[in-house]
Amino acid sequence: MSRTRRLAAMISAVLAGCFALTACVSMPTAGPVIEAGVETHESPAVGINIDPRPPERGASPTAVVQGFLAAMQATPVQTTVAAEFLAEDVRASWDPGLATITYAERTPPRGRSTVSVGLTEVSSLDARGAFLGTVPEQQLSFPMVRERGEWRIAQAPDALVVPAEWFENRFTQVSLYFFDPTGSILVPEPVFVPRGSQLATSLVRGLVRGPSQALSGVVRNFLPPDVHEGLSVPVSGDGVAEIAFTGEAPEQSTEAVYLMSAQLAWTLRQDQSIEAFRLSIGGRPVQLPRSRPVIGVDDSPEFDPSGYQPSRRLFGVDDGVVVTGGPGTLTALPDLFDRPVRSLAVDLGAQTAAAVSQAGGAVLVSPLSGGGPTATYSGTDLLRPAWDFADRLWLVDRTRAGAQVSYATGGRRRSVEVPGLTGADVRQFLVSRDGTRLVAVVRGADGDSIVVSRIRSDDQGRVLDTTPVVTVRESAVGTMKIHDIGWHTPTTVVVLHQLGDTAQIRTVSLDGATFGHPELSVTIGARVTGLVSSPVVGDPIWALGGQQLFGLTGEARDTTLPAALDSLSYVG
Repeated sequence: MSRTRRLAAMISAVLAGCFALTACVSMPTAGPVIEAGVETHESPAVGINIDPRPPERGASPTAVVQGFLAAMQATPVQTTVAAEFLAEDVRASWDPGLATITYAERTPPRGRSTVSVGLTEVSSLDARGAFLGTVPEQQLSFPMVRERGEWRIAQAPDALVVPAEWFENRFTQVSLYFFDPTGSILVPEPVFVPRGSQLATSLVRGLVRGPSQALSGVVRNFLPPDVHEGLSVPVSGDGVAEIAFTGEAPEQSTEAVYLMSAQLAWTLRQDQSIEAFRLSIGGRPVQLPRSRPVIGVDDSPEFDPSGYQPSRRLFGVDDGVVVTGGPGTLTALPDLFDRPVRSLAVDLGAQTAAAVSQAGGAVLVSPLSGGGPTATYSGTDLLRPAWDFADRLWLVDRTRAGAQVSYATGGRRRSVEVPGLTGADVRQFLVSRDGTRLVAVVRGADGDSIVVSRIRSDDQGRVLDTTPVVTVRESAVGTMKIHDIGWHTPTTVVVLHQLGDTAQIRTVSLDGATFGHPELSVTIGARVTGLVSSPVVGDPIWALGGQQLFGLTGEARDTTLPAALDSLSYVG
């Protein structure tokens, strides 16, 4: 099934058959990151309250549909007036909170007994605010009915349907933090929530909703299943949020309470007005073992999805020899391996290195303290490996039959079938430090694509399977190749295109959204061979061009290296 058809199917499922999709072509393509759908003329300036008008007497069917769509742009966000355009028996069942649909432009409403509206560049989000994808065109159909002599809408999609520009001005992307299945590390899941004073409420409400069914086996939620967030989460003047869950929660272990508080802390710290929070369930205060009256949002650093206190050292290859240190202090480790290597990956604690031999037929694993290789994994043409927090070493071998994925732990190697990736022409790959995302560059007839698969495991950390890949970025032109990818944040990557003597580096969000995430957009008038990046906030990001490091972020400075390196990277 093509990518566009998969996205169309997802949107149709979310909207429960209320929409009829038009013919679709390919997704938005690679190149500079552009916010989709800003060419609409319906959205006023940010910060202006919009008080929509209710239905007018004698309004035509097209005017009713026009008023319905306009009323969904109410600011602050609410749909009370929009519901007045619906037939009385539809109002009670209409639930615009189940999905969000944004569009760049729409055609004027047409028709009488059934009114149709065409949308362009249509993006879909689920009830949690998670981005699902974009299709170029979509048709909405509104059956009409007369009530007391007035036209009303007899059927409407269970969704907030708004212009993209309106949505981008009033919603922001945040992450809901869940745990990996072992409860060892937090996993961020991006969602969009309304801006403003209700941010804390939206964040907590998202956690209470829990992860989507599609994330079963990928993440784990330690919030009790039968609680609700109440009416709101107020924040005091001194930055303390009051979370009063309603409902009766089962007795929880001390560990479960601590992990629940870590989820809340990491999620709430995205609201800059919050310093700490109090938590109660069913009227009973919840306290951690240290019995503090409040829980700080900066608590629980050991669950950082980028790894707890990972090494900040750089590791590279200089003419087959491993080097390590800072940009200006690289030191050679000539005795680390018994043969020249072409690339390597180092575990998060900088204790063990895994290097690919120059011919690409073997991965050698050795302690950085020396002593020679302790394990060797053979292959045909192995890409640079990747380590996750659980010391799983991920391998992709480019065989004649296409890519073969595996991971090694405890000296044993296990194959992993990745639907849509196994057997494909894979050029680069990454695995997130939390061990839940596999990102790859796949080359096809129409150019390169970035695809993502989620890794499922059990509560003992055993990998079970992976989800089918989802394409989050495709090339604009068949000759537009992706030369490298690297982590920018735990949910975004930086992408390198080399066009002659010009390098373009852009950020891509792994959920496919084209706005709302931290963005990097840099053009360098030089040949660049790779990216040096990390998901840790504040780690400098560079582009490597032989002997030159080009700084891409404010903390990174252009640096001339002692020698031209084959590769350079952070741990992971």
